Amino acid sequence: QVQLVESGGGLVQPGGSLRLSCAASGSIFSINDMGWYRQAPGKERELVATIARGGTTNYGDSMKGRFTVSRDNAKNTVYLQINGLKPEDTAVYYCTAVATPSIYTISYRYWGQGTQVTVSS
Repeated sequence: QVQLVESGGGLVQPGGSLRLSCAASGSIFSINDMGWYRQAPGKERELVATIARGGTTNYGDSMKGRFTVSRDNAKNTVYLQINGLKPEDTAVYYCTAVATPSIYTISYRYWGQGTQVTVSS
């Protein structure tokens, strides 16, 4: 089994910055894409950004500019740097990864429990 644990969320004033982290653990053979989605109250979950093992990134619509996704393959960790936070960024941010467990030959998509980001003065 593969587990994803997010950290780094919290209450931030408008204009502030946050760096979210998500570490994958368990018996993992390989991890392909890793990334972040977010879900604001009353809204559907939306893509923030993904990053492939080789470093290719993909950002969701309206996510360009203030969001930067990166990863450390040696640590099985993906990061999300958010600058210039706005109240509309308030949401639960979920980590996701496509990984292959060591005991299987097929991959699955895994989700973390989410970390709350609240932007308010």
